[in-house]
Amino acid sequence: MASTTFPVPPPAAVVLRARYASRLPAALDELRGPTDGRVDLPGHVAWSGLTSYDLERPRARMSLYRTVLAEGQREDLVDYLNRDLLLEQWPVLRKLVSRHLRQVWEDAFPALADRAIAAT
Repeated sequence: MASTTFPVPPPAAVVLRARYASRLPAALDELRGPTDGRVDLPGHVAWSGLTSYDLERPRARMSLYRTVLAEGQREDLVDYLNRDLLLEQWPVLRKLVSRHLRQVWEDAFPALADRAIAAT
């Protein structure tokens, strides 16, 4: 009887990290999203739950960033995230996202890891 071998799929962590890494902007300076007002996310990003966020409300802003980081494509990251707001929120935000997403962003952008260390 012939034995058939199937390729072993990569661990979920590897797949997730690769997915997040493929969406990263080349630099934090590319993140030119709004800093105030109301932001309405498209359905491919906010496919479950809230779709509209008031950036004047810290909890809403944090929720927007969490959603865009986890679900957004590269264009969404650039369009909806703002470099300065991301850096400002990162010490708290990094605790609200998955460890895989956090690791990818902090590895790619040491300024984020530095902000987290400075906040402790």
